[in-house]
Amino acid sequence: MIQHLTSLPVLLPMLAAVILLMPPCGKSIAIRRVASVVLSIITFLASLALLLKVQADGTQVYAIGDWSAPFGIVLVADPLSTLLACLTALLGIVCVLYASAGDDDKGSFFHPLVHFLVLGVNGAFLTGDAFNLFVFFEVLLIASYSLLMHGGDKKNTRAALQYVIMNLVGSAVFLIALGVLYGVLGTLNMADMAQKVSLLQGDDVYLAKIGGLLLLVVFALKGALLPLHLWLPNTYATAMPIVAALFAIMTKVGVYSMMRVYTLIFGDEAGELSHMAQSWLWWLALATIAMGTIGVIASKDLRKLAANLVIVSVGTLVALVAVQTVEASSAAIYYLVHSTLVTAALFILADLIGRQRGNVADRITAGPPIAQPRLLGVCFLIAGIAVIGMPPLSGFIGKVWLLKATLNAEYTFVFWPLYLLASLAILIGVSKAGSTIFWHHQGSVQSNATENAGQERVHPAQLVALIILISGAPLMSLFAGPLSEYAIDAATQLHDFNYNIKVILSGGQ
Repeated sequence: MIQHLTSLPVLLPMLAAVILLMPPCGKSIAIRRVASVVLSIITFLASLALLLKVQADGTQVYAIGDWSAPFGIVLVADPLSTLLACLTALLGIVCVLYASAGDDDKGSFFHPLVHFLVLGVNGAFLTGDAFNLFVFFEVLLIASYSLLMHGGDKKNTRAALQYVIMNLVGSAVFLIALGVLYGVLGTLNMADMAQKVSLLQGDDVYLAKIGGLLLLVVFALKGALLPLHLWLPNTYATAMPIVAALFAIMTKVGVYSMMRVYTLIFGDEAGELSHMAQSWLWWLALATIAMGTIGVIASKDLRKLAANLVIVSVGTLVALVAVQTVEASSAAIYYLVHSTLVTAALFILADLIGRQRGNVADRITAGPPIAQPRLLGVCFLIAGIAVIGMPPLSGFIGKVWLLKATLNAEYTFVFWPLYLLASLAILIGVSKAGSTIFWHHQGSVQSNATENAGQERVHPAQLVALIILISGAPLMSLFAGPLSEYAIDAATQLHDFNYNIKVILSGGQ
């Protein structure tokens, strides 16, 4: 079992999805819910065991069919990929637990689809092969198409159609890019590509550059980087909130792919193609932060606000990727985990608040008082402080770290003012939303009391899921020391070209 541990974060969700489609899980919603939660926990424990194994013994390389790289398909578990696999599995637990309160019964096959999505995301994080990155992208996208339609209406269908069309175009561009790169390099194993790209000469250099920039288009689309971000606000705002919370990790797959491809393949050792995407990434990241911030200020409901905060987080992460230093990458890793947890929590809070405000739902306007103002108010306060980046929570640590990491960067004179102004604008936007929803009420006391009597209170399963996410910010602050050390180790290995090539091509020996 130990030698197959690297494959378990991919195999277990696939097995879970199949089990949930078969009797008795496929016939009984109660059995399906219990089984889904249990199987999600097993996937998380397997991912955590792999993380501990990597910490103890170094990078693990799993050659499928015992065909070693570069000829066979390999899974590569290093500190970064295993951390993100654990994060994905944790979000999977939260999603199935929250949905077990009733959201999973609004459509068909919710639980199997969640596990298929976890399979695709974990596979994208763990693969060491560019073509299989495409394969896992397609797996997670197919599952996401169906999850977007879960319990949807006409508005939801329109947003989902836009999402599907954009990603189908992205998949076509992805295949073209891989075809071009395979034509000039003769391989799609990432470590082998990194070795061969510096040896290119003549026209092959320009062809490889075309392939690399086409990949940038694909990753920008998957990560919602401006101007390819237009699908995200409406898609996330119209999806079921728990589905949007799970999708918080999906944009990070695009950012992770940028980190891998433009650090390992087109990094310091790529010869003429070294850091070829850096200038593009800088300006696209800055524009994305600005556009996301404008969206936060202009948002008229909490779900749209959370969706725009996802865009801001993507722009911030890509700016750190563009710096191409160990310190910037370590800050990006810490910030990635923080932003994923806090934006997922905001989507869930938007849902719970909306359920307790009647027809006003989660719109940022005066409405009836919330049935459980203390519970949801405290949770919103914690999430708000974290996402704004105020002390003492993880958002403040991440903000200070990323500002320090970009201090000597090429475009610091632009990034620092823009990012600090964006932080101020987000502070205003989130504060306005919270004060309006929790403090501004309309209607008479008697009518409010009558409406409160029929409001839906937080289900215990929903409360547990919310607490798991909300506790992320204070815990990441409390354990900032070991988490920072882990992020630095992961970033150091990410930038260690010779170590990555040696380990992956030798099968981890």
